[in-house]
Amino acid sequence: MTNYTRFIYEMKRKVSNFSKKITKKLSKPKSKFITQMIYGFLNSQSVLLSEISRALKEDILLKKTIERLSRNLENFDDQEKLIEEYIKNIKPHINDNTVFCCDKSDLVKPHSYELELLDRVRDGSTGETEKGYDTFEIAALTENKELPIEIYSRIYSSLEKGFKSRNIEALNGLDFVEKHFGKKGIYALDRGYDANRYFKYFSKRNKDFVIRATKKRNVIYKGKSVNIEKVAAFYKGKYAYHYKNKKNKERHLKFSYAPIKLPALKDKKLTLVIIRGLGKKPMLLISNLKPDAKKLTLAILKAYIRRWKIEEYFRFKKQKFNSENFRVRSIKRIRNLDLILSITIGFLALFSDKKRKTKLRIIVKKVSERIYNLPDFDYYALADGIKEILSKSYTGIATFLKSYYKKRRSQKILRLSLPL
Repeated sequence: MTNYTRFIYEMKRKVSNFSKKITKKLSKPKSKFITQMIYGFLNSQSVLLSEISRALKEDILLKKTIERLSRNLENFDDQEKLIEEYIKNIKPHINDNTVFCCDKSDLVKPHSYELELLDRVRDGSTGETEKGYDTFEIAALTENKELPIEIYSRIYSSLEKGFKSRNIEALNGLDFVEKHFGKKGIYALDRGYDANRYFKYFSKRNKDFVIRATKKRNVIYKGKSVNIEKVAAFYKGKYAYHYKNKKNKERHLKFSYAPIKLPALKDKKLTLVIIRGLGKKPMLLISNLKPDAKKLTLAILKAYIRRWKIEEYFRFKKQKFNSENFRVRSIKRIRNLDLILSITIGFLALFSDKKRKTKLRIIVKKVSERIYNLPDFDYYALADGIKEILSKSYTGIATFLKSYYKKRRSQKILRLSLPL
Protein backbone atom coordinates (compact mmCIF):
# COMPACT_ATOMS: atom_id res chain seq x y z
CA MET A 1 0.00 0.00 0.00
CA THR A 2 1.33 3.41 -0.97
CA ASN A 3 2.24 5.73 1.89
CA TYR A 4 0.50 8.84 0.60
CA THR A 5 1.40 11.12 3.52
CA ARG A 6 4.98 11.58 2.39
CA PHE A 7 4.10 12.03 -1.27
CA ILE A 8 1.31 14.51 -0.48
CA TYR A 9 3.87 16.59 1.41
CA GLU A 10 6.42 16.33 -1.43
CA MET A 11 3.84 17.23 -4.07
CA LYS A 12 2.62 20.26 -2.14
CA ARG A 13 6.21 21.34 -1.64
CA LYS A 14 6.86 21.04 -5.39
CA VAL A 15 3.84 23.22 -6.16
CA SER A 16 4.78 25.71 -3.45
CA ASN A 17 8.42 26.03 -4.58
CA PHE A 18 7.41 26.42 -8.23
CA SER A 19 4.87 29.08 -7.34
CA LYS A 20 7.36 30.89 -5.13
CA LYS A 21 9.83 31.12 -8.04
CA ILE A 22 7.35 32.60 -10.50
CA THR A 23 5.64 34.97 -8.02
CA LYS A 24 8.67 36.43 -6.24
CA LYS A 25 7.94 39.89 -7.70
CA LEU A 26 4.30 39.80 -6.56
CA SER A 27 2.80 40.85 -3.25
CA LYS A 28 2.11 38.11 -0.70
CA PRO A 29 -1.68 38.10 -1.27
CA LYS A 30 -1.22 37.78 -5.03
CA SER A 31 1.45 35.12 -4.62
CA LYS A 32 -0.90 33.17 -2.35
CA PHE A 33 -3.67 33.50 -4.94
CA ILE A 34 -1.49 32.09 -7.76
CA THR A 35 -0.36 29.19 -5.55
CA GLN A 36 -3.95 28.35 -4.67
CA MET A 37 -5.05 28.46 -8.31
CA ILE A 38 -2.21 26.19 -9.49
CA TYR A 39 -2.93 23.75 -6.67
CA GLY A 40 -6.67 23.95 -7.40
CA PHE A 41 -6.16 23.19 -11.09
CA LEU A 42 -3.97 20.17 -10.31
CA ASN A 43 -6.33 18.81 -7.66
CA SER A 44 -9.63 19.41 -9.45
CA GLN A 45 -8.65 19.17 -13.15
CA SER A 46 -11.28 21.81 -13.80
CA VAL A 47 -11.49 25.51 -14.68
CA LEU A 48 -14.71 25.90 -12.69
CA LEU A 49 -14.08 28.12 -9.67
CA SER A 50 -16.51 25.99 -7.66
CA GLU A 51 -14.40 22.85 -8.27
CA ILE A 52 -11.13 24.68 -7.63
CA SER A 53 -12.58 26.02 -4.37
CA ARG A 54 -13.62 22.53 -3.26
CA ALA A 55 -10.09 21.30 -3.97
CA LEU A 56 -8.66 24.00 -1.66
CA LYS A 57 -10.61 22.51 1.32
CA GLU A 58 -10.79 25.73 3.29
CA ASP A 59 -12.58 26.01 6.66
CA ILE A 60 -14.96 28.68 5.36
CA LEU A 61 -18.12 28.70 3.29
CA LEU A 62 -17.52 27.46 -0.26
CA LYS A 63 -19.31 30.56 -1.57
CA LYS A 64 -16.75 32.81 0.16
CA THR A 65 -13.83 30.98 -1.46
CA ILE A 66 -15.44 31.20 -4.91
CA GLU A 67 -16.10 34.92 -4.46
CA ARG A 68 -12.49 35.53 -3.37
CA LEU A 69 -11.02 33.67 -6.34
CA SER A 70 -13.35 35.46 -8.76
CA ARG A 71 -12.47 38.83 -7.25
CA ASN A 72 -8.75 38.08 -7.45
CA LEU A 73 -9.05 37.02 -11.10
CA GLU A 74 -10.63 40.38 -11.90
CA ASN A 75 -8.16 42.43 -9.84
CA PHE A 76 -4.97 40.65 -10.94
CA ASP A 77 -2.92 43.12 -13.02
CA ASP A 78 0.61 41.71 -12.69
CA GLN A 79 0.52 39.45 -15.73
CA GLU A 80 3.84 40.75 -17.08
CA LYS A 81 5.68 40.12 -13.81
CA LEU A 82 4.24 36.61 -13.58
CA ILE A 83 5.05 35.77 -17.20
CA GLU A 84 8.57 37.20 -16.89
CA GLU A 85 9.43 34.91 -13.96
CA TYR A 86 7.76 31.92 -15.60
CA ILE A 87 9.83 32.45 -18.75
CA LYS A 88 13.01 32.64 -16.63
CA ASN A 89 12.27 29.08 -15.46
CA ILE A 90 11.74 27.96 -19.05
CA LYS A 91 14.85 29.62 -20.54
CA PRO A 92 17.44 27.00 -19.45
CA HIS A 93 15.61 24.43 -21.60
CA ILE A 94 15.54 26.54 -24.77
CA ASN A 95 18.40 26.32 -27.31
CA ASP A 96 19.00 26.55 -31.06
CA ASN A 97 17.42 23.13 -31.62
CA THR A 98 14.16 24.00 -29.83
CA VAL A 99 11.14 23.98 -32.13
CA PHE A 100 8.49 26.63 -31.42
CA CYS A 101 5.20 25.21 -32.71
CA CYS A 102 2.63 27.92 -33.39
CA ASP A 103 -1.06 27.18 -33.68
CA LYS A 104 -4.39 28.97 -33.85
CA SER A 105 -7.21 27.44 -31.85
CA ASP A 106 -10.57 28.42 -30.43
CA LEU A 107 -12.68 28.39 -27.28
CA VAL A 108 -16.26 27.67 -28.28
CA LYS A 109 -19.19 28.78 -26.07
CA PRO A 110 -22.29 28.07 -28.22
CA HIS A 111 -24.81 28.37 -25.37
CA SER A 112 -23.40 31.47 -23.68
CA TYR A 113 -24.96 34.92 -23.86
CA GLU A 114 -23.48 36.91 -20.97
CA LEU A 115 -19.75 36.61 -21.72
CA GLU A 116 -17.94 39.84 -22.47
CA LEU A 117 -16.96 40.44 -26.14
CA LEU A 118 -18.33 37.05 -27.22
CA ASP A 119 -17.24 36.65 -30.85
CA ARG A 120 -18.09 34.43 -33.82
CA VAL A 121 -15.33 31.88 -34.46
CA ARG A 122 -14.79 28.80 -36.57
CA ASP A 123 -14.97 25.65 -34.45
CA GLY A 124 -11.90 23.63 -35.45
CA SER A 125 -13.51 20.32 -34.46
CA THR A 126 -16.72 20.72 -36.51
CA GLY A 127 -15.90 23.40 -39.09
CA GLU A 128 -19.02 25.31 -38.08
CA THR A 129 -19.16 28.94 -36.97
CA GLU A 130 -20.04 29.27 -33.29
CA LYS A 131 -19.92 31.81 -30.50
CA GLY A 132 -16.58 31.90 -28.71
CA TYR A 133 -13.05 33.31 -28.77
CA ASP A 134 -10.00 32.78 -30.96
CA THR A 135 -6.67 31.82 -29.41
CA PHE A 136 -3.07 31.86 -30.57
CA GLU A 137 -0.62 29.60 -28.75
CA ILE A 138 3.05 28.72 -28.98
CA ALA A 139 4.53 25.62 -27.36
CA ALA A 140 8.16 24.50 -27.39
CA LEU A 141 9.50 21.04 -28.18
CA THR A 142 12.81 20.86 -26.34
CA GLU A 143 15.61 18.32 -26.22
CA ASN A 144 15.56 17.53 -22.51
CA LYS A 145 11.82 17.57 -21.81
CA GLU A 146 9.47 14.78 -22.78
CA LEU A 147 6.50 17.11 -23.11
CA PRO A 148 5.80 20.37 -24.96
CA ILE A 149 6.22 23.47 -22.78
CA GLU A 150 3.71 26.30 -23.03
CA ILE A 151 5.43 29.53 -24.07
CA TYR A 152 2.63 31.85 -25.14
CA SER A 153 -1.17 31.83 -24.98
CA ARG A 154 -3.49 34.64 -25.98
CA ILE A 155 -7.29 34.67 -26.04
CA TYR A 156 -8.74 37.47 -28.15
CA SER A 157 -11.94 38.79 -29.70
CA SER A 158 -12.37 40.77 -32.91
CA LEU A 159 -14.95 42.86 -31.03
CA GLU A 160 -12.34 44.18 -28.63
CA LYS A 161 -11.32 47.81 -28.89
CA GLY A 162 -7.97 48.11 -30.66
CA PHE A 163 -8.24 44.73 -32.39
CA LYS A 164 -6.58 44.84 -35.84
CA SER A 165 -6.48 41.33 -37.30
CA ARG A 166 -5.80 37.70 -36.52
CA ASN A 167 -2.50 37.97 -38.37
CA ILE A 168 -1.42 40.81 -36.08
CA GLU A 169 -2.30 38.66 -33.07
CA ALA A 170 -0.06 35.89 -34.44
CA LEU A 171 2.79 38.31 -35.16
CA ASN A 172 2.52 39.70 -31.62
CA GLY A 173 2.99 36.16 -30.32
CA LEU A 174 6.06 35.67 -32.51
CA ASP A 175 7.46 39.00 -31.28
CA PHE A 176 6.94 37.81 -27.70
CA VAL A 177 9.09 34.72 -28.29
CA GLU A 178 11.85 36.77 -29.92
CA LYS A 179 11.78 39.28 -27.06
CA HIS A 180 12.39 36.57 -24.47
CA PHE A 181 14.48 34.00 -26.39
CA GLY A 182 16.20 36.06 -29.08
CA LYS A 183 17.08 34.21 -32.29
CA LYS A 184 17.09 30.79 -30.67
CA GLY A 185 14.97 27.97 -31.99
CA ILE A 186 13.11 27.07 -35.16
CA TYR A 187 9.57 28.30 -35.77
CA ALA A 188 7.14 25.73 -37.16
CA LEU A 189 3.82 26.89 -38.58
CA ASP A 190 1.03 24.97 -40.30
CA ARG A 191 -0.69 25.67 -43.63
CA GLY A 192 -2.80 28.48 -42.20
CA TYR A 193 0.36 30.60 -42.06
CA ASP A 194 1.48 30.02 -45.65
CA ALA A 195 1.29 33.74 -46.46
CA ASN A 196 3.85 36.22 -47.76
CA ARG A 197 3.67 38.35 -44.62
CA TYR A 198 5.07 35.47 -42.51
CA PHE A 199 7.86 34.64 -44.96
CA LYS A 200 8.82 38.32 -45.02
CA TYR A 201 8.59 38.54 -41.23
CA PHE A 202 11.02 35.66 -40.62
CA SER A 203 13.37 36.68 -43.43
CA LYS A 204 13.60 40.27 -42.23
CA ARG A 205 14.42 39.14 -38.68
CA ASN A 206 16.76 36.36 -39.83
CA LYS A 207 14.92 33.70 -37.82
CA ASP A 208 14.81 30.01 -38.73
CA PHE A 209 11.41 28.74 -39.84
CA VAL A 210 9.59 25.81 -41.39
CA ILE A 211 6.13 26.51 -42.82
CA ARG A 212 3.88 23.87 -44.31
CA ALA A 213 2.81 25.00 -47.78
CA THR A 214 -0.63 24.81 -49.36
CA LYS A 215 -1.17 23.25 -52.77
CA LYS A 216 -2.01 26.69 -54.20
CA ARG A 217 1.46 28.07 -53.44
CA ASN A 218 3.58 29.14 -56.43
CA VAL A 219 7.36 29.09 -56.15
CA ILE A 220 10.28 30.08 -58.38
CA TYR A 221 12.07 26.89 -59.46
CA LYS A 222 14.96 27.02 -61.94
CA GLY A 223 14.05 30.60 -62.78
CA LYS A 224 10.37 29.96 -63.51
CA SER A 225 7.25 30.50 -61.41
CA VAL A 226 5.44 27.14 -61.07
CA ASN A 227 2.96 25.50 -58.76
CA ILE A 228 4.62 23.82 -55.78
CA GLU A 229 3.03 20.43 -56.51
CA LYS A 230 4.63 20.35 -59.96
CA VAL A 231 8.02 20.87 -58.35
CA ALA A 232 7.33 18.10 -55.83
CA ALA A 233 6.51 15.67 -58.65
CA PHE A 234 10.17 15.73 -59.76
CA TYR A 235 11.34 14.38 -56.37
CA LYS A 236 10.43 10.84 -55.33
CA GLY A 237 12.46 10.68 -52.11
CA LYS A 238 16.24 10.57 -52.01
CA TYR A 239 16.56 10.01 -48.25
CA ALA A 240 14.82 7.41 -46.08
CA TYR A 241 13.77 7.71 -42.48
CA HIS A 242 12.15 5.20 -40.10
CA TYR A 243 10.31 6.15 -36.95
CA LYS A 244 7.50 5.04 -34.64
CA ASN A 245 4.31 7.06 -34.60
CA LYS A 246 2.10 7.85 -31.57
CA LYS A 247 0.52 4.38 -31.84
CA ASN A 248 4.02 2.88 -31.64
CA LYS A 249 3.82 1.60 -35.21
CA GLU A 250 6.81 1.61 -37.53
CA ARG A 251 6.54 4.20 -40.29
CA HIS A 252 8.78 4.63 -43.33
CA LEU A 253 9.30 8.01 -44.90
CA LYS A 254 11.19 9.34 -47.88
CA PHE A 255 12.12 12.96 -48.31
CA SER A 256 13.97 15.21 -50.72
CA TYR A 257 15.12 18.83 -50.94
CA ALA A 258 14.78 21.37 -53.72
CA PRO A 259 16.20 24.92 -53.91
CA ILE A 260 13.44 27.49 -54.49
CA LYS A 261 12.56 31.16 -54.12
CA LEU A 262 9.25 32.89 -53.62
CA PRO A 263 7.79 35.47 -56.06
CA ALA A 264 7.44 37.89 -53.13
CA LEU A 265 11.04 37.25 -51.94
CA LYS A 266 13.14 36.81 -55.05
CA ASP A 267 16.38 37.67 -53.26
CA LYS A 268 16.00 34.96 -50.58
CA LYS A 269 17.16 31.40 -51.18
CA LEU A 270 14.77 28.91 -49.58
CA THR A 271 14.42 25.14 -49.38
CA LEU A 272 11.42 23.07 -50.35
CA VAL A 273 11.22 19.80 -48.41
CA ILE A 274 9.11 17.02 -49.96
CA ILE A 275 8.09 14.29 -47.51
CA ARG A 276 6.38 11.12 -48.76
CA GLY A 277 4.77 8.47 -46.58
CA LEU A 278 2.56 10.53 -44.27
CA GLY A 279 -0.45 10.52 -46.60
CA LYS A 280 -1.60 10.06 -50.16
CA LYS A 281 -0.02 13.35 -51.18
CA PRO A 282 3.46 14.49 -50.15
CA MET A 283 3.84 16.97 -47.32
CA LEU A 284 5.47 20.16 -48.58
CA LEU A 285 7.51 22.36 -46.28
CA ILE A 286 9.22 25.66 -47.04
CA SER A 287 12.20 26.63 -44.88
CA ASN A 288 15.10 29.07 -44.83
CA LEU A 289 17.33 26.33 -43.37
CA LYS A 290 19.93 24.95 -45.76
CA PRO A 291 19.43 21.41 -47.09
CA ASP A 292 22.64 20.16 -45.48
CA ALA A 293 21.84 21.68 -42.07
CA LYS A 294 21.14 19.13 -39.35
CA LYS A 295 18.64 21.57 -37.87
CA LEU A 296 16.41 21.20 -40.93
CA THR A 297 16.09 17.45 -40.43
CA LEU A 298 15.52 18.03 -36.72
CA ALA A 299 12.78 20.57 -37.46
CA ILE A 300 11.07 18.12 -39.81
CA LEU A 301 11.20 15.32 -37.27
CA LYS A 302 10.11 17.39 -34.30
CA ALA A 303 7.65 19.79 -35.86
CA TYR A 304 5.87 17.56 -38.33
CA ILE A 305 6.65 13.88 -37.89
CA ARG A 306 6.19 14.36 -34.14
CA ARG A 307 3.71 17.22 -34.45
CA TRP A 308 1.07 14.99 -32.85
CA LYS A 309 2.65 15.89 -29.51
CA ILE A 310 1.69 19.52 -30.01
CA GLU A 311 -1.80 18.64 -31.23
CA GLU A 312 -2.19 16.31 -28.25
CA TYR A 313 -0.98 19.08 -25.95
CA PHE A 314 -3.72 21.47 -27.10
CA ARG A 315 -6.27 18.64 -26.86
CA PHE A 316 -5.05 17.84 -23.35
CA LYS A 317 -5.48 21.44 -22.24
CA LYS A 318 -9.04 21.48 -23.53
CA GLN A 319 -10.17 18.02 -22.46
CA LYS A 320 -8.36 17.25 -19.21
CA PHE A 321 -9.12 20.63 -17.63
CA ASN A 322 -12.27 21.18 -19.71
CA SER A 323 -10.95 24.65 -20.47
CA GLU A 324 -13.93 25.58 -22.65
CA ASN A 325 -16.24 25.11 -19.67
CA PHE A 326 -15.16 28.26 -17.81
CA ARG A 327 -17.98 30.27 -16.21
CA VAL A 328 -16.23 33.57 -15.52
CA ARG A 329 -17.75 36.31 -17.67
CA SER A 330 -15.29 39.18 -18.13
CA ILE A 331 -12.54 38.93 -20.74
CA LYS A 332 -9.99 39.86 -18.08
CA ARG A 333 -11.01 36.96 -15.83
CA ILE A 334 -10.99 34.60 -18.83
CA ARG A 335 -7.47 35.64 -19.81
CA ASN A 336 -6.13 35.42 -16.26
CA LEU A 337 -7.71 31.99 -15.88
CA ASP A 338 -6.06 30.83 -19.13
CA LEU A 339 -2.71 32.34 -18.10
CA ILE A 340 -2.60 30.49 -14.78
CA LEU A 341 -3.80 27.25 -16.40
CA SER A 342 -1.03 27.54 -19.02
CA ILE A 343 1.53 28.05 -16.25
CA THR A 344 0.10 25.04 -14.40
CA ILE A 345 0.61 22.85 -17.47
CA GLY A 346 4.10 24.36 -17.73
CA PHE A 347 4.68 23.04 -14.22
CA LEU A 348 3.73 19.55 -15.45
CA ALA A 349 6.20 19.85 -18.33
CA LEU A 350 9.03 20.92 -16.02
CA PHE A 351 8.08 18.06 -13.70
CA SER A 352 8.56 15.59 -16.58
CA ASP A 353 12.35 15.77 -16.73
CA LYS A 354 13.44 12.55 -18.45
CA LYS A 355 16.97 12.93 -17.09
CA ARG A 356 15.85 12.94 -13.45
CA LYS A 357 13.77 9.91 -12.50
CA THR A 358 12.85 11.02 -8.98
CA LYS A 359 10.89 8.76 -6.66
CA LEU A 360 8.04 11.27 -6.59
CA ARG A 361 7.78 11.28 -10.37
CA ILE A 362 7.85 7.48 -10.49
CA ILE A 363 5.10 7.18 -7.87
CA VAL A 364 2.99 9.82 -9.65
CA LYS A 365 3.03 7.74 -12.83
CA LYS A 366 2.45 4.54 -10.86
CA VAL A 367 -0.68 5.72 -9.06
CA SER A 368 -2.17 7.12 -12.26
CA GLU A 369 -3.18 3.51 -13.04
CA ARG A 370 -2.79 3.57 -16.82
CA ILE A 371 -4.35 0.51 -18.40
CA TYR A 372 -2.33 1.01 -21.59
CA ASN A 373 1.06 2.68 -21.78
CA LEU A 374 1.09 6.09 -23.42
CA PRO A 375 4.04 5.82 -25.84
CA ASP A 376 5.58 9.27 -25.58
CA PHE A 377 2.92 11.62 -24.28
CA ASP A 378 2.32 11.30 -20.54
CA TYR A 379 0.65 14.60 -19.64
CA TYR A 380 -2.51 12.63 -18.90
CA ALA A 381 -0.69 10.16 -16.66
CA LEU A 382 1.12 12.94 -14.77
CA ALA A 383 -2.05 14.96 -14.28
CA ASP A 384 -4.04 11.94 -13.08
CA GLY A 385 -1.24 10.77 -10.79
CA ILE A 386 -0.89 14.19 -9.15
CA LYS A 387 -4.65 14.47 -8.70
CA GLU A 388 -4.75 10.99 -7.15
CA ILE A 389 -2.07 11.96 -4.62
CA LEU A 390 -3.53 15.36 -3.74
CA SER A 391 -7.06 13.97 -3.43
CA LYS A 392 -5.87 11.86 -0.48
CA SER A 393 -5.02 15.00 1.49
CA TYR A 394 -7.49 16.09 4.19
CA THR A 395 -6.30 19.69 3.95
CA GLY A 396 -5.58 22.11 1.11
CA ILE A 397 -2.50 24.09 0.25
CA ALA A 398 -3.14 26.94 2.75
CA THR A 399 -2.58 24.73 5.80
CA PHE A 400 0.60 23.34 4.24
CA LEU A 401 1.99 26.81 3.50
CA LYS A 402 1.45 27.94 7.10
CA SER A 403 3.25 24.95 8.62
CA TYR A 404 5.94 24.73 5.91
CA TYR A 405 7.06 28.35 6.06
CA LYS A 406 6.75 28.43 9.84
CA LYS A 407 9.15 25.49 9.94
CA ARG A 408 11.50 27.21 7.48
CA ARG A 409 11.54 30.39 9.58
CA SER A 410 12.29 28.39 12.73
CA GLN A 411 15.21 26.64 11.02
CA LYS A 412 16.56 29.98 9.77
CA ILE A 413 16.36 31.51 13.27
CA LEU A 414 18.07 28.43 14.69
CA ARG A 415 20.95 28.69 12.18
CA LEU A 416 21.42 32.39 12.95
CA SER A 417 21.48 31.73 16.69
CA LEU A 418 24.16 29.04 16.46
CA PRO A 419 27.69 30.20 17.40
CA LEU A 420 30.19 30.53 14.52
